[in-house]
Amino acid sequence: MERPVKILIVEDNVIIADDMQSMLEEIGYEIVDNVIVYEQAEQVLKTKEVDLVLIDIILASDKTGIDLGKHIRDNYNIPFIFVTSNSDRATVENAKTVKPNGYLVKPFEQQDLYTSIEIALSNFDYSGKSETDAPASTDDKVVSNSVLRDSIFVKKQHLYYRIQFGDIQYIKADNVYLEVHTIDKKFLVRSPLKDYLEKLPKNKFYRAHKSYIVNVDHIDAINSKDIMINSKLIPISKDFKEFIISAMNS
Repeated sequence: MERPVKILIVEDNVIIADDMQSMLEEIGYEIVDNVIVYEQAEQVLKTKEVDLVLIDIILASDKTGIDLGKHIRDNYNIPFIFVTSNSDRATVENAKTVKPNGYLVKPFEQQDLYTSIEIALSNFDYSGKSETDAPASTDDKVVSNSVLRDSIFVKKQHLYYRIQFGDIQYIKADNVYLEVHTIDKKFLVRSPLKDYLEKLPKNKFYRAHKSYIVNVDHIDAINSKDIMINSKLIPISKDFKEFIISAMNS
């Protein structure tokens, strides 16, 4: 299993910082440290391995979160996200100068935080390696960048479970929920089937029926009306049947 993504929190409001840490640890991230000023963050970045930094723009020091963002851009090849109460035009324009990988406005929910982090990790260009990065550290960060490319998180009760795309056999629409089926588990997701399909690899997952998405790697058998996956018969549309037959004969 991949190691947890290591996150540094830079936030001078202790209550907000602790709340963020609790939300992140509940999802499965590892908090490297939780600091309140620029100088402390600088020291952590020097001495510890960090995959991503969450930065409040207004800090309890002369140097701001934007100064810290510039320091990270100049010295480290990792993504950072501004987490702030300020969404006025001047602050946003100033923040844009250091090219953050996300901008999250307080107050926010756990899902907002999770989504911002995963998108930042997924989209970050690790090829722009700075001279101060050690090769081993860069390799670890490339692993972190694969979080969304190789898997997806599904919430069950108070935890987010990471499911490898290859482990998903099929997805069934059930009213406002989707049932995500693996070999031995079922997860419920609140999402339209069409929207969920867009999150999955297009060369593996197909809309087999108005109520089903299937992973073609798990198809065991096919007839004129159904396919079989793990002993489960799943209805298919005429178009999908023709697509499968065509793919088998090509």
